[in-house]
Amino acid sequence: MLLELAIGDAYGAGFEYASNKIVRENNFGEQYIQHQRHTTILPGQYTDDAQMAIAVAEALIAEQHWNETILAGYFLNAFKRDQREGYAKGFYDFLCSVETAEEFLARIKPDSEKSGAAMRASPIGVLADEKQVIEYCALQAKVTHNTPLGVNAALAAALMTHYFIYDLGPKQDLGEYIASKVPGDWNVPWKGKVGALGVDSSRAAITAVIAENDLKSILLKCIAYTGDTDTVATIALAAAACSKEVDKNLSQSLYDNLERGAYGYDYIATLDNKLMARVK
Repeated sequence: MLLELAIGDAYGAGFEYASNKIVRENNFGEQYIQHQRHTTILPGQYTDDAQMAIAVAEALIAEQHWNETILAGYFLNAFKRDQREGYAKGFYDFLCSVETAEEFLARIKPDSEKSGAAMRASPIGVLADEKQVIEYCALQAKVTHNTPLGVNAALAAALMTHYFIYDLGPKQDLGEYIASKVPGDWNVPWKGKVGALGVDSSRAAITAVIAENDLKSILLKCIAYTGDTDTVATIALAAAACSKEVDKNLSQSLYDNLERGAYGYDYIATLDNKLMARVK
């Protein structure tokens, strides 16, 4: 799950809010591309989406008491040890300016409806108890996105992976399952450009996973929407990688060229194994 999540983020990062022309000429699923404006993010590097998902996965594996202070500490630690671009400027500056989890919680204004809580929620789906998935996901969302739309977007992302990991139904019923648990139009197919709202990214990801039957096609569809492509691909590939109905056919070059730094491919692969070992 985590490797495909990171690949979706890194691949989508090259296309985030890019022109239709760039998407049309480069979206073939074979290699990472350099974003025309965000030149500090190199091809194959993941962004905030995967970094924050890694933080959530680490918190789950540690099996510490799940509370806002613990989570804020994991978010802050993941950023401080490996500062990278990709965050919204305001949140990036905020992370640079705070030093402790307590300071994080004292200063954060958790009123966002954007995708930050959803992009990191997928690992929570490994929990066997659906009620615990919802409880844990809502709590982590409220640390930064304590709004109905922010929380619901995260719940949808976490329940997507949970649905497939525990084989709760056919892929075509994913939207109906999410709609039965979370308020929103999750079973209405997404069309068009994906905006900054988290619910837009989660809805688009659900549509892509239902519509396509292999990881490469799902990835291409996520990018073809245009807009917030990396977040959609992050959520969609994390979920689809857990589905027995989806062919795992991502290009080997995307695995080979995912970043190899201290928190790159090897770290993520090891973390992925530990995370999936929690599946009951």
